[in-house]
Amino acid sequence: MSIYNGSDRLSESLADDQTEGEEVERDEEEEGSRDSEGTKASLSTFSSLRAVMRIRQKYLVMKKRRLEMSQAFGGTGPRTGAPGRTSPKIFTFDGLTPSPATAPERKRKRRKRRVMYPTGGGCRAPPKPEWSRAKYCLYLLCAIVFLQVYNAIENLDDHVLRYDLDGLEKTLRREVFGQRGAVEGLLALLRDYLSTYVHNKPLVLSVNGPSGVGKSHLGRLLVGHFRALVGEPLVLQYYVLHHCPLEADAWHCARALSVVVTQAVQRAEEEEKIPLFVFDEAEHMHVEILDALRDLVATKRSNEYLNAIYLFLSNLGDGHITRHLLHNSSSAGGGGGGGGGGGMMMMSSSSGGNLARELMPVLRDTLEKLHPLWALADIVPMSLLEKSHVMDCFLEEMTGEGFYPDRENIERLAGEMEYYPAVGEHQYARTGCKQVVAKVNLL
Repeated sequence: MSIYNGSDRLSESLADDQTEGEEVERDEEEEGSRDSEGTKASLSTFSSLRAVMRIRQKYLVMKKRRLEMSQAFGGTGPRTGAPGRTSPKIFTFDGLTPSPATAPERKRKRRKRRVMYPTGGGCRAPPKPEWSRAKYCLYLLCAIVFLQVYNAIENLDDHVLRYDLDGLEKTLRREVFGQRGAVEGLLALLRDYLSTYVHNKPLVLSVNGPSGVGKSHLGRLLVGHFRALVGEPLVLQYYVLHHCPLEADAWHCARALSVVVTQAVQRAEEEEKIPLFVFDEAEHMHVEILDALRDLVATKRSNEYLNAIYLFLSNLGDGHITRHLLHNSSSAGGGGGGGGGGGMMMMSSSSGGNLARELMPVLRDTLEKLHPLWALADIVPMSLLEKSHVMDCFLEEMTGEGFYPDRENIERLAGEMEYYPAVGEHQYARTGCKQVVAKVNLL
C-alpha cells in the first residue's frame, strides 16, 4: 500500500505542477498583456518593481514545493527485498576530508627571526646607499685639478730648463774658488725666480765682498751664460767707471740707462724671456743712477718691468765681512768657502749659510743707509779667500796661458802674496786673487 500511495502522491504532485505551470503561464500572459498596456499607458518605474516582486514570490513558492516533495520521498523507507530509493543530493566538497595517508605533507616554512634594533621597538629596514650623480662631477673636478697641477709642474720644469741652471751651477763651481756658500745661495735665488715667468716684483741681488774674492769674475760668468741662452740684447753688463766716469754726467747717464733697460724689458716681454742687468763696481754709482734704478725696480707701470733680474756687484760692507771672518773663523771651524777645481780645502754649505745668516742684519743696515735701493735687494756675501784658493787661481791662470802647472812654482807664487795673520788653521789673503794675473804675466 505504501508503494501505491507513493505513486499516487507523485502523480498528484505532477498534476499539480502542471496545473500550476498553466496557471503561471496564464498569469504571465495576462500580466504581459497588462504590462504591455501599462507600458503603453505610462513608463513608470513602479511597474518594473512590482514585476520583480512577483517573480520573487513565484520563485519562493516553487522552491517550497520542491522541498516538500524531497521530504515526502525521503520519509517513506524502502521495503524489505526491494531496491532502495534515494533522493538526489547536491554534490559539495564539504563532507570530503582527506585521509592522513593520502594527504600531501606541507612543508613548514621557517619563520625568520625578527631583527630587533636597539633604538626602536620594531623591525627597521637598513638604509640603502643612495648613488648621487654629483659624484661624477666630483671625480671630473678632481681629474681637472690633477691635470692642471701636473701641467703647471711640467711648465715650471720647462721654464727652468730654458736657462740651464744645472750647467750654470757646474760652471760656477768650477770657475769660482772659495765661494761655495755664496754660489749655492745665488743659485737658489735664481732657481726660485726663474721657475715661473709671471712675478709680482723683479729679482734684485746684491753680491758683496772684499776686493779680489771673485765678484767681477762671477758677474762675467753670469753674463756669458745668459747671453748664450736669451740673447745679447737682453743682457746688460754695466761698468760704472767705464760708462759714466764723471759725476757731472750722472743725470744723462741715468736717463740713457733707463732707456736701455726699458727697451730690454719690452723686448723680453715680447719674447717671453727674463733679461739680466749686471752692474759692476756699484760702490762708485752716482745717486742719480741709483734713483733711476730704484724707480725701475719699484715701478708698477706694467708687467714687463716685474720680469727682470738686477745684479749689483760691490765691495760695500767688506769691513764687516773681514772682521767677522778674522774673529770667528777659529771657533766656527772655517768661515771661508770651499769651491775650486783643484779639490783642495772646500767650505761646507752649512758654513756658507751661517756666514750669510750672521752677516745679513749688519750688511742690510749698512747698505740701506747708503741708498734705499738696497732695501729691495737680496744680499749674498762673499768670504775671504784662503791660500789654497789663491793657489787654485794661479793654477787656472797658468793653465790658460799655456804654462806648465808646476806645483813648486805655484806654491812660490802664492807665497809672495800678502796674508792676514793666521786664524786657527786658516790663512786669508788680503787681496785675494786680484794680483794673480799680473804675476802670471811676469813669468
